[in-house]
Amino acid sequence: MIVIIDYHVGNLMSVQNAFLKLGMDVVVSRDHDVIRQAKGIVLPGVGTFPVAMEHLKKYDLIDILKERKEAGIPILGICLGMQILFEKGCEVKETKGLGFIPGSVRYMDIDEKIPHMGWNQLHITNHQPILKYVHENDDVYFVHSYMAHCKDENLVAYTDYGTTKVTALVQNKN
Repeated sequence: MIVIIDYHVGNLMSVQNAFLKLGMDVVVSRDHDVIRQAKGIVLPGVGTFPVAMEHLKKYDLIDILKERKEAGIPILGICLGMQILFEKGCEVKETKGLGFIPGSVRYMDIDEKIPHMGWNQLHITNHQPILKYVHENDDVYFVHSYMAHCKDENLVAYTDYGTTKVTALVQNKN
């Protein structure tokens, strides 16, 4: 079973519907007992980094996520959910993240139009099983004003936005 973490930030039903369409066993929950049964965890999210972290604290989810990470359970962060996997975010105010991936999330202080919004080609630097049906130069959609900065060893895929290399997919163990 896959558990989509309900921390009151974002696109829960869209993510759940995508998994259901793929025929996967998925539930939306913040219940620790349910989360402990998960074979995989999804952290979706839309909004700001500080609010996401406040909600994880409010619903007492930080320790259970760390516990499951240490147990080797795969955790997939989507959009803001990916950003809070990093050590810190600098949106609105500097905020400590979950720290699962070394690096930070900062405003896209670049020459191109912000927010970065639209279809861009994906460039894969480190093939992973999650990309089984994704190919070099496939188009993916972006909507964001903040971007992740990480070590090359954690970078799985990126896109080019003007002259800027924008992190799209990262990994650190599970």
